[in-house]
Amino acid sequence: MRPIAWTLALLLTLCASPTVAQKQGGILRVYHRDSPASMSIHEEGTVGVIMPMMGVFNNLVVFDQQIAQNSDATIRPDLATTWAWNAEHTALSFTLREGVTWHDGKPFTAADVKCTFDLLIDQGKEKLRLNYRGSWWVNVSGVTTKGAHEATIHLKRPQPALLSLLATGQTPMYPCHVSPRDMRLRPIGTGPFVFVEYAPNQSIKVARNPHYWKPGRPYLDGIEYQIIPNRSTALLAFVAGKFDLTFPNEVSVPLLADLQKQAPQAVCEIAPTSESVGLLINFTAPPFNNPDIRRAMALALDRKAFISILGQGEGTLGGAMQPGPEGVWGMPAAMLATLPGYGDDVVKNREEARAIMRRLGYGPDKRLAIKVSVRNLAVYRDPGTLLIDQLKEIGIDGELDTTETATWVPKLIKKDFMVGLSVLGSGVDDPDPMFYQNYVCGTPRNYPGYCNKALDLKIEQQSVELDPIKRRRLVWEIDRTLQEELARPIIYHRRAATCWQPWVKGLTMMTNSQYNAWRMEDVWLDR
Repeated sequence: MRPIAWTLALLLTLCASPTVAQKQGGILRVYHRDSPASMSIHEEGTVGVIMPMMGVFNNLVVFDQQIAQNSDATIRPDLATTWAWNAEHTALSFTLREGVTWHDGKPFTAADVKCTFDLLIDQGKEKLRLNYRGSWWVNVSGVTTKGAHEATIHLKRPQPALLSLLATGQTPMYPCHVSPRDMRLRPIGTGPFVFVEYAPNQSIKVARNPHYWKPGRPYLDGIEYQIIPNRSTALLAFVAGKFDLTFPNEVSVPLLADLQKQAPQAVCEIAPTSESVGLLINFTAPPFNNPDIRRAMALALDRKAFISILGQGEGTLGGAMQPGPEGVWGMPAAMLATLPGYGDDVVKNREEARAIMRRLGYGPDKRLAIKVSVRNLAVYRDPGTLLIDQLKEIGIDGELDTTETATWVPKLIKKDFMVGLSVLGSGVDDPDPMFYQNYVCGTPRNYPGYCNKALDLKIEQQSVELDPIKRRRLVWEIDRTLQEELARPIIYHRRAATCWQPWVKGLTMMTNSQYNAWRMEDVWLDR
C-alpha cells in the first residue's frame, strides 16, 4: 500500500487559529431560484439541491472550502481521516473517523459507505428513483469493509479521478438505515446542519447540528432559503436587506451594475460559473439526424455576441472542459482558434450555413420551423431567445418552449425535444464525469444521442492514464473532436456574479465548480 498522509492538512482544518474571532449564532437568509423535485443529492443534478443540502451531509473527502480552485491538491479529509491506493491503483482504502453519528443518533460506520455505493452502482436492495450520476461510477466494482472503520472502494481498472469524484458536494455518504424514498423527503446526514423542512415553492430550512463531530462548527444557527423564481423580485428583496446572500452565479453582469447602485455596501464577485451554454440538437430525429443541418446550425452561431449581449463582455470561449486559467483541463487558446465557428468571420460562416440549407431544400419560401426547449429559468431563457434570433439568419424559425425544473432532465433523457439550449454545470473539474456523463455512447445524459465508439476508447484511455501531462493532452484531443463533430456545440462559458451583505463572513466562491462550496460550516455573521 502507498499511503497518502494528510495529518498536517487535518490539523490545519480543525485547529487553525483564526485572525478574526468568528461569532456564533444567527440565521443566514438566501433566496433560491426554483423548486427542486426532491432533497436527495444523489437523485438530483441541480445546484438548487446541492447548495442547501451539502451542509446536511459529509463526504469521505472534500475540497477545501477556503480555496477557490478545486484540484487534487485541495482535497481534504472529511469522514475519512486517511486513505491509500494499492500498488495497481485499483483499490482505494479509507480509515474512517470514529465517534460520528447520523442526525438521528445512529453511528456512522463503514457499512454506510458500502450502502452508499451499493445504491450508486445499483447493487443494493434499495434503488434510487433516478441515479443522476450513475455514469460516474461505472468503474466501481464494489466496496468491502473491515470492521466499523475501514472501507475499500474496488475499481475494475485504474482511475486517478476517483478522489476528485469523491470530494465534490455531489457525493455525500448516505445512511444504510434510511430508505431512498425518505432521503428524498427528509434527508438524514452527519453534517453541520440538520434538515428541518422543504415546502415546495416556498422555502428550504436547515438548522445547526449541536452534535456535529467537528468542535465549534457550524457558527450559524441555521440557513433559510426562500424560493423566489422571479429574479428581479429576488434582487429587489436583497437590495432591501431581506436576504444575506443571492443564489450563486444568478446575478447577471447587466443586473450587477444596477444592484451595486442600489446596494453599494454589497460584496459582489464576478467569477466563472463552471457552466457552459451549449446547443442541443436531437441526433435521433429528422431532420436533425442529417449532419449537414447540424453543421449549418453550428455555423450560424455568433459566440462573441452571446458574451457581449448577455454578459457585457464577461464570458469565455471554450470547449467541453472549462477554459483556463480557472479550469484545469481546458484546451489551449491556440487549439480552440482552429475549430470551425470559433473565429471572427461570422458573415462567412453564415453564408456557408445558408448554402447548406439551400442544398437541403430550404429557402425564403420554405423556412424550417422548430421549437427550442429551455428550462424555465432566466439563465436558459435569455440565451435561448438570442439563439432563436441567430438561427433566423439561416432560415430557421424557432419558438421558445419552456419546461419547469422538475421535468426538465426527464424530458431531455427521453429525447422529447427537437433543439434545446443547455446550461451544463460541471460537478467537478475533471474529464471523467464530463465525458462519461455527457458524451459516451448510450449514457442517459447524452441527450443529443451522439455516438463515436472510437472516441469512447480514447475517453477510456485518458481515464486510466496516471501521468497528468499525458492525460491532459489526451483530454485536449478528445475535446477538439467533440467540438468538430458538434456533439453538443459549446457556445460559451458563463461568468456571473454572486453577492452577499458585508456582514457575511467565511464564504469562498469556487471558480471551477459551483457545486462544491456549500458546506457552510465556516460561514458566520458579523452583526
